[in-house]
Amino acid sequence: MILGLRARLILVHLAVVVIVLACSAAGAYWMLRQAVHSRLDAALLALAETERAMLLEGGEQSIKIHEAAPGPAPPSFIRLDRLVQIVDGDGRVLARSANLGTARLPSPPGLLSRLSRGETVFDTLPAFGEEPVRMVSIPVRKDGSRLAIQVAGSLDDARNVMKSAGLLFIVLTSVLLVAVGIAGTSLTRRAFHAIDEVVRQARRIGEANLGERLPHPGSRDEIGRLVDTLNEMLGRLERSFEVQRRFTADASHELRSPLSRLRAELEITLRRPRRPDEYKRTLHSCLEEVERLTQLVEALLELARLDAQQEAVPGENVCLNTVLAEVVRRQQPLAQERSIGIVVETSQPVTAWVSGASIGVAFSNVLENALKFSPPGGTVHIGLAADAREAVVSICDNGPGIEPGEKDRLFERFFRGSVARSGAMPGTGLGLALSQALVRHCGGTIEVTNIPEGGARFTIRLPLGP
Repeated sequence: MILGLRARLILVHLAVVVIVLACSAAGAYWMLRQAVHSRLDAALLALAETERAMLLEGGEQSIKIHEAAPGPAPPSFIRLDRLVQIVDGDGRVLARSANLGTARLPSPPGLLSRLSRGETVFDTLPAFGEEPVRMVSIPVRKDGSRLAIQVAGSLDDARNVMKSAGLLFIVLTSVLLVAVGIAGTSLTRRAFHAIDEVVRQARRIGEANLGERLPHPGSRDEIGRLVDTLNEMLGRLERSFEVQRRFTADASHELRSPLSRLRAELEITLRRPRRPDEYKRTLHSCLEEVERLTQLVEALLELARLDAQQEAVPGENVCLNTVLAEVVRRQQPLAQERSIGIVVETSQPVTAWVSGASIGVAFSNVLENALKFSPPGGTVHIGLAADAREAVVSICDNGPGIEPGEKDRLFERFFRGSVARSGAMPGTGLGLALSQALVRHCGGTIEVTNIPEGGARFTIRLPLGP
């Protein structure tokens, strides 16, 4: 069974909490155990040091255990439950406390050897008497003899303390685990509630209601930024769908108009017999409509390929001087027909890393647009230069320029400005859109500005060739 993200987050959260609490409890238990045993060792060592000091102060007196405080001193608990024994260097018992009875604390040869070297030795005796015992042995020299004082105490109290501490740690860990688990589950549920709302709304949004947006949680956290990003994406999709719908409608209109004129001319011509020259005029008119349809369809197909990224990425070193010269040669008939001069200004050869065919079409469309809108007797200036990183091509006309409200829409498909519509300029409104798509496909940019003296300047920037 595949767990959902919410379940996985809760399980991971609980696993991390369990590991952290277990490690913390184990560390605290170990530190407490060390502290309790260190405290017991310190108490045993203090009693052994006291016994050694009293033994050395006794002078020539016989060796004995000082169980009762001398003089009128108040009763002391310092020896309570402590076993004391004094042995010589060979391990023979010289004195022992009364609570030892006939038993003796162990003094194996290894222990005596370490004591002879002046070491203080701590040992744990798990099987001595009824309870486990902790013992300290310290060396003593008295009157040239090597002695050892051994003090032992029960580990039962220490183990009871650790048992209670262990139970307390288990209870606290369990309580903390439950509390953190409940808090984590609640926070996760609250966080995923906002995500569930986004998911439900996202499932409702389709092509028919792209104008709707996802509900914002009201916070600026990760979920809020995710909702903002998704809403921005929906906005881009809505604009893209709107462009596609408008493009489809405009394409249908542009295709319907020449087909309707073509059909009307053929129907009128076929209503009655006509002279050969009339049939010829009709055929010429139909051929013009067919050519217009062919250009329109070719532009639409090229735009569709660019939109679908089916065109190969350009990658050849192209001399722009040669491309511009060929474009100007092809557009000379239109320039001569309108009595417009074309001036090309270049200082040196400029190469760009582009597709020669694509960039030639882009230059040709922009130049043709400049020739259409330049008045008879005008001049179109073409400039070619290069800066540190880009090749710059500028095409300037001295026509009416671009209306302020139409500049942003100039490169939209099927868009024709007010000057083009009022002057009955031929065209489909796809030339500049296709030029922009081709220039971008080659890794460049195209922009348009008005010239203060009159006219428009198209500036095309392309990546320089190696």
